[in-house]
Amino acid sequence: MLEEVPILRKTIEERLSSISDLKSLEAFRLEFLVKKGKVQALFDRMKEAPVEQKPILGKELNVLRKFVEGAFADLKEKFESQASTKSKIDLTLPGRTHSVGTYHPVYQTMEQMVNIFVEMGFSIAEGPDVEDGYHNFDALNFPPDHPARDMQDTFFMKNGENLLLRTHTSPVQIRVMQGMTPPIRSIMPGRVYRNESINARSLAEFHQIEGLYIDKNVSFAELKATMMVFAKKMYGENSKFRFRPSFFPFTEPSAEMDITCFLCGGKGCRVCKHSGWLEIVGCGMVHPNVLRNGGIDPEIYSGYAFGFGIERVSLLKTGVDDIRLLYENDTRFLNQF
Repeated sequence: MLEEVPILRKTIEERLSSISDLKSLEAFRLEFLVKKGKVQALFDRMKEAPVEQKPILGKELNVLRKFVEGAFADLKEKFESQASTKSKIDLTLPGRTHSVGTYHPVYQTMEQMVNIFVEMGFSIAEGPDVEDGYHNFDALNFPPDHPARDMQDTFFMKNGENLLLRTHTSPVQIRVMQGMTPPIRSIMPGRVYRNESINARSLAEFHQIEGLYIDKNVSFAELKATMMVFAKKMYGENSKFRFRPSFFPFTEPSAEMDITCFLCGGKGCRVCKHSGWLEIVGCGMVHPNVLRNGGIDPEIYSGYAFGFGIERVSLLKTGVDDIRLLYENDTRFLNQF
């Protein structure tokens, strides 16, 4: 009987090498490891062995059983792990692709507006986001008690010695006038900040493009012509627009330009406050006090200034009816542009 043990081990090793899945492994278990299997059959026959062989035979059979059980356990773990991995992979799913980045719709609008004004002969000027009260208010003819100076409208820096987040890009106009000699024809794109409630039409942080033209004998008619040329280039030759009187501390006279609401076609909606019109620009002739604060003699030079809210123009261009959608970072929304 002792010689049967190595013969059975060789048979078992050959069978182990041919096992390729859990099904064939189960067949192996039923043949060798169950109570009526071939390994246990040898244990049952130990009583037939001579007495002097029984200790050696018992030792060899125990070694054989440990070998078979260990090999079975290793293969079972291997095949179950493979089956678990395969179950997590759906080969019918499409492959993963890398998303290609695009320009944000607000940036696209800003780029288009800048290009239009550059074609009209305007240069580009930039300034700091953190301003002082002089450049943001005083030099622009804001009276000391103007409501825009209130904490409700302006983000002041804590312990900032009259520093604040600029409420418009008009401070850049002052810096341009102080650093240049007329004629001046420049635009100032940038981010601005106001302590306002966030709703479908307004944000606390948004973008503007302001413009400034100063030379001798500049008239309001030139301002209207510039705004009309821009509106037709931006919104199409058939665009409908209107000017209406307004007030700004830094311009006199002042006006606002409206364009027919793109979203409702002039019928009225929540974005245009059911008026059928949307304001796209505030403008006017530069106030003499502002010219003086910029180091320019108002007796010799005159000029006009204007300012656009870029997010509002983006709404008109894209047909979106809620300005908050532009900054929710939903790629499903942004990928449309």
